[in-house]
Amino acid sequence: MKYISSDTNVWIDFLTINRLELPFKLPYIYLMNEDAVEDEMLNPTNLGDKLVELGLEKTSLTEDEFFLAEKLSEKYLKLSRYDCIALAIAKIRKIELLTGDKALRKAANSENVKVTGTIGILDRLLKGQYIDQDEYIRCLDSLSEHNGKIVRLPEKELKKRLKK
Repeated sequence: MKYISSDTNVWIDFLTINRLELPFKLPYIYLMNEDAVEDEMLNPTNLGDKLVELGLEKTSLTEDEFFLAEKLSEKYLKLSRYDCIALAIAKIRKIELLTGDKALRKAANSENVKVTGTIGILDRLLKGQYIDQDEYIRCLDSLSEHNGKIVRLPEKELKKRLKK
């Protein structure tokens, strides 16, 4: 199984389109700092609990991850505390980062951490035949419908995939 350090916004995207379970079809274990699950996954109520039921694993920070998160927060002022923690986990454990946050993606690229987001997860689900083309299109359509509101994805990327 492949581990992925997770930020919160991708889960909000999948929740918004009523497909919260889809990423868990992939052969990945999604990790999120235990404090982030408790503090950031409050709305809607019990979102953190639902994710844990689906397979999200809460994780504690190592000492190295804690100190790296502190350094990252000084270096990348636009990142939240939990953004820095997710990035520190990914960097120290040499795993991918799951996020759609633009500032966090940029920081991850600067730190040589591989990043994927909502669209990337959907692409992998289709490519691995975990979902069919119809489900893929329904997800993209629904994301497009909510884009600019709760969902904030690159419109160009959504349209490119819908044209295919």
